[in-house]
Amino acid sequence: MPCPADVFIPTEDSDGWLWNPAHRWVYDKLAVALSQGLSAAPHGVAPQNYPVFSKPIYNLKGMGVGSRALFSADDYASAYQPGHFWTTLLEGDHVSSDVALVDGEPQWWRHATGVASGAGTFDYWEVHAVQSLAVEEWCGAWCRRHLKGYTGLINLETIGGRIIEVHLRFADQWPDLYGPGWVESIIRLYASREWRFDDSTRRTGYSVVLFVPHGFRYRHPPADLQRAIATAPGVSSVQITFHEELPPARHAMPPGGFRVAIVNCWDRAAGYAARDRLRAHFEATKTPL
Repeated sequence: MPCPADVFIPTEDSDGWLWNPAHRWVYDKLAVALSQGLSAAPHGVAPQNYPVFSKPIYNLKGMGVGSRALFSADDYASAYQPGHFWTTLLEGDHVSSDVALVDGEPQWWRHATGVASGAGTFDYWEVHAVQSLAVEEWCGAWCRRHLKGYTGLINLETIGGRIIEVHLRFADQWPDLYGPGWVESIIRLYASREWRFDDSTRRTGYSVVLFVPHGFRYRHPPADLQRAIATAPGVSSVQITFHEELPPARHAMPPGGFRVAIVNCWDRAAGYAARDRLRAHFEATKTPL
């Protein structure tokens, strides 16, 4: 099903902001926290209790830039920055959920959890076949209350079932793991405001991430290497996640590493083997800045 020329499906937060003026307020993370009854305030209003979590009120580039936990008044004083806020330090599973909405009513959910590897980086994400009732109950009620009138995909990030970020787009890292027909279903959703998708064959998948050290310039792998990895048994796709022609500093990256590639797979061992092949390429071709 080709996408009609007059149908716009956002894959970037900047597009989600531009194309949805009535709902762009969800990019205000302070407003999202307050809408759930969490303790939160902009920097300049000091927390009464610690620990809390501090981050930018707006950050459409993502990757956890400027985020940190604060454990004391001294931490708060050193982290103070205009445009940032603090909120309740949540505990529990960190889940990324894609949701299809029709007039604010959830029609479809898919959840993924990441295995962190330190300083804002991830080893892999597991795209689950099972439901997450804690997320769906809280976030479904929140969507019905705050997103009436919105039809399309959203991505929710939650910790312990509470929303920390809302994106007016889907997670573009792993749609191939959602199954055949999913892309056609989202085109229909945006074109006709209806959701139809046969999700009866869903299965667990993995998105294995490759971070490499900062301080180097990296080159894309040749097309034949990418093709060989992408067609290996158990592998679904390979994505190269940086612009070779841009300086590394122009990319929003966490302090723990520079993300260069993602391997989506049905077999995590196959994903690790593919990542090792990619790592060898980047190690052999890197040049110091």
